[in-house]
Order: sequence, then C-alpha cells, then structure tokens
Amino acid sequence: MTQPPTQRLPIQHHCYYSRSREGEQFVPEHSFGMILSGSFTLNDGAHTTEFAEGDLYFCTRNQLVKFVKTPAPNGDFRSLSILLDQETLRAFSIEQQYAPQKATAPTAYLALSGSSPLKAFMESLKAYEQLFANPASEALLKVKQREALLLLLQVAPQLKQVLFDFSEPGKIDLEGFMNRNYHFNVELKRFAYLTGRSLSTFKRDFEKTFNTTPSRWLLQKRLQEAYYLIKEKRRAVSDIYLDLGFEDLSHFSYAFKKQYGVAPSLV
Repeated sequence: MTQPPTQRLPIQHHCYYSRSREGEQFVPEHSFGMILSGSFTLNDGAHTTEFAEGDLYFCTRNQLVKFVKTPAPNGDFRSLSILLDQETLRAFSIEQQYAPQKATAPTAYLALSGSSPLKAFMESLKAYEQLFANPASEALLKVKQREALLLLLQVAPQLKQVLFDFSEPGKIDLEGFMNRNYHFNVELKRFAYLTGRSLSTFKRDFEKTFNTTPSRWLLQKRLQEAYYLIKEKRRAVSDIYLDLGFEDLSHFSYAFKKQYGVAPSLV
C-alpha cells in the first residue's frame, strides 16, 4: 500500500491495494479530487455517497466526514486530490478582489460535474504523477493548484461563498453537537474546535453538561449504540465498530466485554 506523502503538497496521488479507512475523520482544509480507479465512499453522518471512477468531488473544511477507499476488483484504488489551504485562498481572494464571505451551513461534501473542463484538467495531471511526492516540485504544483482553483470556480461558482469564508467555528450548543457526532473518530481537540471552544473550556463545559468526562461519555455512548445494533438489529460486530468511532476490533471487543460482561459476538 502506498501511503500519502508526509509533506502536504498541494496536489496528491493516493494508491491503495486494500480497503482503507485511513486517518482521522476531520477535514482540516478544502479539497477536491477525481477517482482514477476503484470507489470512494463519503458519509457525513446523515448522507452516504459513493464516487466511482471518473467522478469528481469537493470536501469542505472543518467538517466531520467518514470515508472508505475501495479498490477495483482485482485492481487498486487511485485518486488525485488538490488541497486548497487558507493561505492560498486568502492570497487568491486579495488578488481577485473577492470580499470575504460568510457561508451558511455548508455541506460536508458535494459531487462536481463529471463533464467539464475541470475533469479534463484533472486527467491531464496524470502526466505529473511522478512529481506529486517530491517537495522540490512544490512551485510547479502551486501553479497547477491555481489553475485548478480557477476552473473549480467556473464549474461551481456557488463554492465562492464556501471557499472564501475565513471565519472560524463559533460557540454552539455542546449537547446537541455531541449527540449528533459522537460516532466520528476524532481527537477531543477537534470536537472542541468545532464547538467554538478551547480544549480546556470544552472539557469544563462538557462535564457541566453531561456530568462526566468527554472520553468516558464517548466510550459509553458508542458502546450503548453498539449493544443496540448487535442485540436488536443483529448487525455483525465487524460491520459496526469502525462506524462507531473505534479504531480497531480488539479495543472495541475489550471495552464491550468490560462494560457488558460478555463478548460482543455472544450477545
């Protein structure tokens, strides 16, 4: 399996030979990409969308999203993605005289038109594949990143409001947010940030709201949901533990048995 480069270059090529749910389920920067082979499934907690070979997608920053990369039968999963970091977007907005926007409840991700100049551009990037993991190529990749941004705004002009919203998350209702998003596998500092709080304030507000610590509450909430899915819905253990925010099956099984006195497979 080829891992993404450690340095976050503006254009990245991903290749996997086995099913992957890599990484934290938090999108720190805007990005968009195209599937070259296999399929890419995104889930924002409310909706699930599968992108196939040739499909284009856009992911919004500061969102919680689950993703699964599935290789093609007897093949691999490959994709090209372009990162749009805040520094690049701020410089672009000044150059193009775009006033900062305020997005209203942006979606976590969306599908882009499959028959557009943007798709032809993404196809052309295949010729640069050997440069994507080379830090010395950053200047060239920045040029391509700018071209991609200009084309993206032509294909999806409605994204201007999302791309040039440089505001940070404001303080929101903690209880409602956590009850909607406890199944995402992210660090506490991400939950704190998305609720508009420092980590220390988040922990303090959390204990006032739930009368327990965030870590204990998350574990209990996930285990309760797991018990319900296994006992009442007859779901297989292997199908649910990742979806509930557990990192591996052994950790889930240990925590479940400690809580309920029986292995999840015996419920």
